[in-house]
Amino acid sequence: MKAPSHIETGRLVLSVPGATDAEAIFSRYASDSEVTHYLGWPRHETMADTEGFLAFSNAQWQQNEVGPYLIRRQTDGQLLGGTGLGRESGGLASTGYVLARDAWGAGYATEVLRAMVDVAGGIDVVRIYALCHPDHRASWRVLEKCGFRRDVESKRPTEFPNLARGVLQDALYYSRAL
Repeated sequence: MKAPSHIETGRLVLSVPGATDAEAIFSRYASDSEVTHYLGWPRHETMADTEGFLAFSNAQWQQNEVGPYLIRRQTDGQLLGGTGLGRESGGLASTGYVLARDAWGAGYATEVLRAMVDVAGGIDVVRIYALCHPDHRASWRVLEKCGFRRDVESKRPTEFPNLARGVLQDALYYSRAL
């Protein structure tokens, strides 16, 4: 089942990234070392990195009928960040989110995560999960607010390339049934 390419929440519009979004993605959040600090993908150092992300996004949507979304404010269309779903086998999907610094603290992450939970439920996903760096308290509070529970037994060695490239660290594993 295919995920919608356009989603509207109370304050936001989520849409599939396109080639014309490269410069805004790069400048708004993907090249910002503070924004990307705890993420599982490396900070974009050049526009070629962002173009690579756009190619990845396009491939995900074509192969899996789901993938990354850009987050924009409804009122003015300002790019705020990104989110998405990664479909896996057995009815499992991963999610995550990234917001530009000037979008922090406004409740957008909670709104976006709830939208991803709704989308996942509509495309036959039975469990959704997210990984989080243990020091990123703001992110794990959002996950808990949205009904995700931490699996204290699960160790998920994950690379956080903006902290230590090539080094695996235990990530917090949060999930919820749908």
